[in-house]
Amino acid sequence: AAMALAGARGRLLRWPRVLLFGDSITEYSFQENGWGAYLAERLVRKCDVVNRGISGYNTRWAKLILPRLITESTSADSIAAVTIFFGANDSALKELNPEQHVPLEEYAANLKSMVQYLRSVNVTADRIILITPPPLQESAWEKACLAKGDKLNRYNATTGQYAQACVQVARECGTDVLDLWTLMQKNQDFSSYLSDGLHLSPKGNSFLAAQLWSRLENKLSALPSLLPYWRDVDHTNPEASLL
Repeated sequence: AAMALAGARGRLLRWPRVLLFGDSITEYSFQENGWGAYLAERLVRKCDVVNRGISGYNTRWAKLILPRLITESTSADSIAAVTIFFGANDSALKELNPEQHVPLEEYAANLKSMVQYLRSVNVTADRIILITPPPLQESAWEKACLAKGDKLNRYNATTGQYAQACVQVARECGTDVLDLWTLMQKNQDFSSYLSDGLHLSPKGNSFLAAQLWSRLENKLSALPSLLPYWRDVDHTNPEASLL
């Protein structure tokens, strides 16, 4: 039996990975009913959904970290998809939030360099999805700022410029893009999509999850379920089915 187990250990089962890279809106996505948890549930037994959301980060910091998350050896070929979801912090107002603010042109350049880095380690453009920041509900976010003793440090119109730049980068780089800023504002009051004016509410999470799934489903639904369905395991000789 020990011999059989030693033999089994030699062939490591590897699940392809879906990497979610972003700021707090990604970090919180594994909370109950979060958009990342929704993807993980849809892809269970097909992909590992890996949360690399880092609250408060901007693209200037993100582009330094990305090469530490994916290298050619950790291998790109096991990556089924990557979401890059930044801008909510980059678009903070320079005079009121200089720590997080990144100028618009630099934001676009940083996104482009992250896509180029991924392509350099063989993550092809068709596996990359850029996500724009969601719209900002100023009155609700102002309340959150005031509670911390700060002034309103972001504007929706400014966030929209960053969203537009993100869409433009995706066009130039040939990646997919989810323009959350525009989609959430289409013919509706978007405030119910946000919990505090900036982060997603349960409704915002399910909106993003549905939008993202419609883009990922074609890429990922064809992936096989790893390991056979239990009724298909030969119970008299499980090794034959499982090793």
